[in-house]
Amino acid sequence: MVETPIAVGGGYEGLRSGQVAEAAGVNPQTLRYYERRGLLAEPARTLGGHRLYPAEAVTVLRVIKTAQRLGFTLDEVSGLLDAARHRHGRRDAGLAAQARAKLEEVERRIADLEVIRSALSDALDAGCDDLIACAGEPCCPLPFAGLAGPGAAPERSRT
Repeated sequence: MVETPIAVGGGYEGLRSGQVAEAAGVNPQTLRYYERRGLLAEPARTLGGHRLYPAEAVTVLRVIKTAQRLGFTLDEVSGLLDAARHRHGRRDAGLAAQARAKLEEVERRIADLEVIRSALSDALDAGCDDLIACAGEPCCPLPFAGLAGPGAAPERSRT
């Protein structure tokens, strides 16, 4: 729950760092880190130097955390926030395009994880308990060369 904004001398109103952090579910260090990265606008300050954030800062922080949970990096989040700040009421395809790209990335990662899951399951079913011994057996289900990834160069001898 967001606490009542603080009214201080000079007409400033806002929420202190602790209030914003608690309302958004982050710690104050995260708040300052996002500020340094430019994800969160630098807030006004009291005469004593305390940061005073507008109530919208809580929403921005929640958007950042949600985007991170959806797999966006902080650099990608920064781009999304910049696009939102500069669209001036126009609808922007930036979010849709980035969400589509992120979805494709997630689908590729899921496909990779399914291959790994299958290989591990096959290894357990085959009773593999020694990777070195198993690798030399023709019945070994682990695709040692295949798990190195497509186009991986074979290791060179170090003699």
